[in-house]
Amino acid sequence: MGSEFYKNLGTNIKKRRKLMGLTQQDLADKLNMSLNFVGKIEVAFSKPSLDTLIEIAKALKTTVSELTRF
Repeated sequence: MGSEFYKNLGTNIKKRRKLMGLTQQDLADKLNMSLNFVGKIEVAFSKPSLDTLIEIAKALKTTVSELTRF
């Protein structure tokens, strides 16, 4: 998948996180991941695995389908 996909994915994760009133640290804590990793996903520097994406969707009370809808 192209870098555009991951940029859009990161943007959607960030929008959903902010909509829920969560900081990157809040999300990282919910996921048991580092703040650094969450930040890198949001700016498309890191590409999450499908398992990680599923966990992010659960933490954000949404679906992978919603997060990947651009």
